Amino acid sequence: MCVTCGCGQGAETELTLHDDEHVHGGHTHLSNHGHSHDHGAPGGHGHDHEHSHDHTHPPFHSGNARAPTGPMVPGRDRRSIALESQVLAKNQLIAERNRGWLSGRGILALNLVSSPGAGKTTLLERTLVDLRDELKMAVIEGDQATSNDAQRILATGTCAVQINTGTGCHLEADMLERALHLLPAEPNSLLFIENVGNLVCPALFDLGEHSKVVIFSVTEGEDKPLKYPHMFAAASLVLLSKTDLLPHLRFESKRAVENALSVNPDLELLEVSAYSGVGLDSWYTWLRRNLAAQEGS
Repeated sequence: MCVTCGCGQGAETELTLHDDEHVHGGHTHLSNHGHSHDHGAPGGHGHDHEHSHDHTHPPFHSGNARAPTGPMVPGRDRRSIALESQVLAKNQLIAERNRGWLSGRGILALNLVSSPGAGKTTLLERTLVDLRDELKMAVIEGDQATSNDAQRILATGTCAVQINTGTGCHLEADMLERALHLLPAEPNSLLFIENVGNLVCPALFDLGEHSKVVIFSVTEGEDKPLKYPHMFAAASLVLLSKTDLLPHLRFESKRAVENALSVNPDLELLEVSAYSGVGLDSWYTWLRRNLAAQEGS
């Protein structure tokens, strides 16, 4: 359960691997006490066995989950704030374990976040097709329901794990941990984690990724970074997407960039279009540079 927004109460999280040979998965019941009850995947892919983890973790970076501070908010008592702190602290422990597992294998994991409809999956499809002969890549897809996006990823020749969160509005570190045990992620590879479309809760929940990448569509309005500052503050890169639509919109890219930098002066920003291909070379260069740095760390 997400104590911050109340989502996910009584929900089941389902994970399904989609690859060229087979589909298999499992589901987890999430209780209101933060415990998970694992049901092994059919076809001999249960997860009662041990998995080794590399416990050498990169430093904690800004934008990850933090215990809430400040004045009391109407409708929230001290018990709810204490429970929220516990949930975030537990999530952070698992996230650090994930980070060590990924870092030890030289895997660059990117948490792709956006509002619904900003173009995450389309941009991801184009990226996978363009780089599939050069880089090893895998995908974890997060949605409340359906395996539609995982099927789109599979069509590019890339294997994917679909995580369905039910009523949950974001991915959490324990979901990624389970997905990593399903996914045949190769050393020195790229792992794209497409989060549930939401710019609120994913800012709070560190998954153990290397970086958060915000896909910010030109159809959303220049003030999006000001409305959702926590997400832009937590990100390392912003991809201003769908720029091929700019001639048809009243959208000022310069103002959007200024707003994003006012929230996070350290942000890198790239203007891209999955449709026309504009800006994609810069995005691919960013991926190569960060993957090389991860492999050498």
